[in-house]
Amino acid sequence: MKGNEALAEAAIQAGCRHFFGYPITPQTELAAYMSKKMPKIGGTYLQAESEIAAINMVLGAASAGVRAMTSSSSPGISLKSEGISYLAGSDLPAVIINVQRGGPGLGGIQPSQADYWQATKATGHGDFQILVFAPSTVQEMVDLVSDAFDLADQYRMPAMILADGMLGQMMEPVEIRPATDKKPLEKTWATNGHQGKRVHNVVNSLYLKAQDLERLVKERYQRYETIKQTQQRAEEYLMEDAEYAVVAYGASSRVSRSAVNAARELGIKVGLVRPISLWPFPVDAMQRAADKVKGLLVVEMSMGQMVDDVRLAVNGKKPVEFYGRTGGMIPTPAEVLGAIQKLAGGAK
Repeated sequence: MKGNEALAEAAIQAGCRHFFGYPITPQTELAAYMSKKMPKIGGTYLQAESEIAAINMVLGAASAGVRAMTSSSSPGISLKSEGISYLAGSDLPAVIINVQRGGPGLGGIQPSQADYWQATKATGHGDFQILVFAPSTVQEMVDLVSDAFDLADQYRMPAMILADGMLGQMMEPVEIRPATDKKPLEKTWATNGHQGKRVHNVVNSLYLKAQDLERLVKERYQRYETIKQTQQRAEEYLMEDAEYAVVAYGASSRVSRSAVNAARELGIKVGLVRPISLWPFPVDAMQRAADKVKGLLVVEMSMGQMVDDVRLAVNGKKPVEFYGRTGGMIPTPAEVLGAIQKLAGGAK
């Protein structure tokens, strides 16, 4: 399946029956797939009048306790940022897909990873975080969508799949497993009608007393600490005897894996650490790498955004270098190999 369509089908299998979106390249196939499939299964597909409208429809559906999702690409996510902040401030679970394109501004429609800061540091205003997962294959996109819904429900917070135009447009074999029979979490907080049997629920993100808002934000951050301890995800490839480590996520990690294999053939002992969760960032995996290697190379399709988190995690133990392409350019394995050779002290 094409990546965008696999994301849509995976969401349906995960129990999503409410999709609200607005077309933008390179994720439009996701919305198109939902427009065809949702009516056939009793679900809701609605193309909103804008990205702002779409994310607020997600907020309304999530308030009622149903699994709801939206998808967009970089400029569209910027428009959704206020609504994402409202979701976080209301402690509502929802899934947001960002199939990234080049920027800033309208930029271009080619793949990019320049939304890392936005996803992990500033998805919207205020003190909050969202779960962020970065797949590197179509199969992993499918698997992470299900996890994103489950964890969003568990921790009552938004979750994002941070993909890019390359992953969204490529076709790969994929296994989409049918929904399990596990009992969904009971959402006792949902505004889904009390029928006179309970006190009515209110979903809200406005608190006029500063003390009340501070207490809620601090409670939220206690939850975030639990997530940092339990939900860090990373793949470590050829790291057992590595003297150098490449750090890359998503599409960049596919290129980097090829470069690592080529470097090994030249006798350079290099491995790959691939963050899967971007928030929480896999600090533990970075520290394990820093304890054994001489240096690290971060590869991104941006001017360097995740590299800041790698340097923070390594905490000065080892040098951290960067190689990136931006504007929609994808680094080649040969380019990354050259950067690995430079890190290792010259060509072998």
